[in-house]
Amino acid sequence: MSPQEAYNELALYTLSKGDSNFIHQYIVDAFCAQNANENTKPVAITFALVGLYLHLEKNYTGREVQLAHIKLAEKRKEWIKFDIPKDTGGIIVFDVLKAKEGDDRDNMINKWSVSVWQAYKGSHSKVANCVRTVLAQL
Repeated sequence: MSPQEAYNELALYTLSKGDSNFIHQYIVDAFCAQNANENTKPVAITFALVGLYLHLEKNYTGREVQLAHIKLAEKRKEWIKFDIPKDTGGIIVFDVLKAKEGDDRDNMINKWSVSVWQAYKGSHSKVANCVRTVLAQL
């Protein structure tokens, strides 16, 4: 199974939950940031890192992150270029899929998000500044 196939299987799980927190957004952001490379568009990396920041540092639900992404798209036309770390986190999508569905898997999604966010620690202040300046009303 490829990483994309594993992500698709995980996406099926998160989308079928129908939860009000919309944890699906967390896997979208974690997977994008973790699998980013020199060909990934800056807008995708910005959205992923802003999503991880809002979720982990500001306790936003996935639904709230989604709304912030919409506002960001409306306000920003030039996208920040972030450095992609060599190590993008010790937990990967396959580890999340190994966890038992339900609370175990949902907790692993959060651990995955933390792992990826910490891997980008060199960009934390840049992401926070982006949120402050572009999404000042948040």
